[in-house]
Amino acid sequence: MGRRRRAPLSPLGQVGGVDAVRVRLPGDGGGRWGTVREFLLGRYGGVVGGARVEAMLAEGRFVTLDGPVGAATPYEPGGWVWFHRDRAPEVEVPYEVGVVHRDERIVVADKPHFLATTPRGQHVTQTALSRLRHGLGLPLLTPAHRLDRLTAGLVLFVVRPEDRGAYQTLFRDRKVRKEYEGVARHDPAVALPLTVRSRIVKERGRMAAEERADGPPNAESRVELLGRRDGLGRYLLLPATGRTHQLRLHMSSLGLPLLHDPLYPRQLPQADADDWSRPLQLLARALEFTDPLTGRAVRFESRLRLAEWPDGPG
Repeated sequence: MGRRRRAPLSPLGQVGGVDAVRVRLPGDGGGRWGTVREFLLGRYGGVVGGARVEAMLAEGRFVTLDGPVGAATPYEPGGWVWFHRDRAPEVEVPYEVGVVHRDERIVVADKPHFLATTPRGQHVTQTALSRLRHGLGLPLLTPAHRLDRLTAGLVLFVVRPEDRGAYQTLFRDRKVRKEYEGVARHDPAVALPLTVRSRIVKERGRMAAEERADGPPNAESRVELLGRRDGLGRYLLLPATGRTHQLRLHMSSLGLPLLHDPLYPRQLPQADADDWSRPLQLLARALEFTDPLTGRAVRFESRLRLAEWPDGPG
């Protein structure tokens, strides 16, 4: 079998740090579409309406390597079409993305609470990736890993496409030491430090993950107490694995749910989940690894602080 042909570079630039959508014209069209217009109406007309597709065509919003798609642009199996989606207005997250480190290979950013790492669902421009691409003038920037939208702290981004695999493999192979800090109630009956192991399953379409006993453990976290005051504890959380919501679930299973967690131990209404006055008290505070390209041991630390424990040790 022949090698799959690599997609050409998009003729459309980014808008607000967001790439254009890329569509491959099916190679088995078999005469079903005589023009690209017919294909686009069939694919997107049922989603946004035929009138909207026609309007986007009239505005020159759909583009091939030869220019804007017109009413008579012939369908070419295996060809490419690019366009920017209509975007619903997004609520602006009123916090800046800090940059802890930047060189020719990587950017280590301090992501604030409530800002998604990458475009997904209703969050497109209000993401750390979009802001950094636009603000730093780095259109090819890519995350090496992800951080939950409600969690603040360090995210590593890769500048050059040829370096992505090396840094993404570090996280895949668990060669990055990740330190988190959390604030929850203090319970002297919970003997710390300890290591929590469980099986975590996150089903598509459900907001919350859950712990199950139907298989071997796939998640491991170490929990240490760093300080306590006024009935609260400041905890060091060291995940050995990277399951969705792992630290939040493990703290909840200990009877120490993180302050202002809208999912664990019970799911709160969406309005409460997006209450900017009550950010989830979880911070990705440090990343430590051997740089795969330079061989140097590096450590990066967040400059952010948790609102419920703003002055560090206690």
